[in-house]
Amino acid sequence: MKHDIETRDDVERLVRAFYARAMDDPMIGYLFTDVAQLDLEAHVPQITAFWETILLGAQTYRGGAFAPHAQLHFKSPLRGGHFERWLTLWTTTVDELFEGPRAGYAKHHATRVARAFHGRIETLGQPAPSGGGFAVTQHGPR
Repeated sequence: MKHDIETRDDVERLVRAFYARAMDDPMIGYLFTDVAQLDLEAHVPQITAFWETILLGAQTYRGGAFAPHAQLHFKSPLRGGHFERWLTLWTTTVDELFEGPRAGYAKHHATRVARAFHGRIETLGQPAPSGGGFAVTQHGPR
């Protein structure tokens, strides 16, 4: 029988289950493993604190959640499909592990975060071409 998200341990269980799924996902896994080269053991306490603050009101998260995603975007462009897939994996994980008002709010808030981050990413524009140096362009008639 599933219960609601009630403790930090519940939040960490959710976070770990989500990342196990996301890092192996064929659509977005490379963003975590290859691009961000995520150190999961260092990241789990931080993201657990984020969700603990959101879901349990613990006020344990200090920091900005968007900046790392913007940095990731400039390494490898993030598209709407990436956010949709993240949300699908998050929702599936919540549904498999928990049920109740906080579980529902975890899904609702994740939807808000995905939409907000995607909207902000779109305002950043495209990353500069890789390879460094100057881009040579020609203007006017040839």
